[in-house]
Amino acid sequence: MREARGWTQPEVAQRMREQTSEHLPEADNLIRRWKAWERGENKPGAFYQPIIAATLGTVTAALFPPFERPSGGIELLGSTGMDRLEVVSRLQASDVNEATLEAVRITVDKLCSEYARRPPAELILEGRQWLRRLLEMQEQKLSLRQQRDVYELAGWLALLIGCLEYDLGDRASAEATRKSALSLGQESGSGGIMGWAHEMRAWFSLTRGDYRGVTIAAEAGQAVAGNHSVSVQLAAQEAKAWARIGRREEMQVALEKGRILLESMPYPDNIDNHFVVDPNKFDFYAMDCYRHVGENNLARELSEEVIRASTDFDRRERWPMRVAEAQITLGVIAAREGDLDEAIGRGRKALDGERKSLPSLALVARDLSGVLQERFADEPKAASYLDQLRTIDQQARRPA
Repeated sequence: MREARGWTQPEVAQRMREQTSEHLPEADNLIRRWKAWERGENKPGAFYQPIIAATLGTVTAALFPPFERPSGGIELLGSTGMDRLEVVSRLQASDVNEATLEAVRITVDKLCSEYARRPPAELILEGRQWLRRLLEMQEQKLSLRQQRDVYELAGWLALLIGCLEYDLGDRASAEATRKSALSLGQESGSGGIMGWAHEMRAWFSLTRGDYRGVTIAAEAGQAVAGNHSVSVQLAAQEAKAWARIGRREEMQVALEKGRILLESMPYPDNIDNHFVVDPNKFDFYAMDCYRHVGENNLARELSEEVIRASTDFDRRERWPMRVAEAQITLGVIAAREGDLDEAIGRGRKALDGERKSLPSLALVARDLSGVLQERFADEPKAASYLDQLRTIDQQARRPA
């Protein structure tokens, strides 16, 4: 990260001083420490870690991740003694108590955690079934607190379904579902749900090229989100919009706002839940911004880190859609540097994945399409790949 920013070791040691009001060692001492950290001779302590992360423009838990327990949420049977069939039976029998609601809560969390990898056409069906069951519960005799809990659980499911509808190209349904989620968030008083409903509007606007709409939605979402991590993603969407408008200073301000917010938050219990912003996602946001403004070295370094952090030890892609966008970013950089084969190879890897968000993939692919058309318009290999990108763009614009 230091080299990607073009800094020498003395320069980065000096820049550390700009990130803290605390006393730091003299220059020679601090430079020696930095060199030892880069060589892996020792690990920075808790005092230095956030200073180093801020200096390099990331968050502490992304650069120095804590020991991570297996994620994916709490198991239903082990936590409640009920499997899904029993939970459904209880709901149908109007046997709604705290244990039943907790079982539904675990189920909703698990569904939201499957967003990144499970086929969207399959996940959306199960999500709609559970949403229907929750809405039918409103006809039962519930306490005020239980009713609020049901509204909140339904809100998270509506958000999930809206995202999947948009991934599948059904923009009209996605917008209607987003508005329903916003209403459920208001009924339950959940700042997180309301914030994510506005974030979806920002996402929809970004993929349509309505960058003013992104900033309006981001401001509205941050006003209601409270301390939920969605505020970080709202700031990121704002940064992406500023990058595409060519307003680099505003982009940096928005990125730093999101970074400071995320730095202040505890490490999430379940980083697989789509509606939880995990620390590694910040590098993913920054990667998009730096690719778009032409900061090739930073974009390359962040892309490689996104791929590494998104891939488990068994080479399974934990977040395949992040990996796809990172591959396209590496393809853009290769094309800018004149390496057509590397550019197309990276681009094809991005398109080969089974789990895709067509609008997001089309948005990022436009950067690669632009540089290929500009530099390799007469190359048959480039023309063939551009045809694939046009197909992706067309699929993203019509309902699947």
